[in-house]
Amino acid sequence: MPERPIRLFGDPVLKTVSAPVEQVDDRVRALVTDLVDCVRIPGRAGVAASQIGVNLRAFSYNVDGEVGYILNPEIVEVSGDKQLIDEGCLSVPGLWHKTPRYPFARVRGIDLDGNDIELAGDGLMAQALQHEVDHLDGLLYLDRLEKDERRSAMKAVRESDWF
Repeated sequence: MPERPIRLFGDPVLKTVSAPVEQVDDRVRALVTDLVDCVRIPGRAGVAASQIGVNLRAFSYNVDGEVGYILNPEIVEVSGDKQLIDEGCLSVPGLWHKTPRYPFARVRGIDLDGNDIELAGDGLMAQALQHEVDHLDGLLYLDRLEKDERRSAMKAVRESDWF
């Protein structure tokens, strides 16, 4: 299957709150296949459905060799003091900025069979869970940046060759 193109900053789908998956059908199964295929590309820790133009609450992840997906994820727990972590995004290519993130996160959702699942972790997994749920809530990591960092990031976006 050809790679699904990643939507870039400025595309309205990235600022839209994603709808919950109401029914698992062939369309949702195909979406999960596409998400998992997209996240297997080296250097990717997560891909949200909105990043490939689908307004549904689903994302895939690829952290420490573990590849998977979750439907209708909701953050149910974060803990620790927020830390500034270098973060980038496929939808804001080539840019990395210090982003405040909790060191631990837990999400709950369902799988393709409607079974409840939970994902949790610290480090990169915590960052990925927060980042991907943000996408589904219509937020980009740029929205989380502190004032001066955001100003610098937006200048870099405006000066980028893809914007």
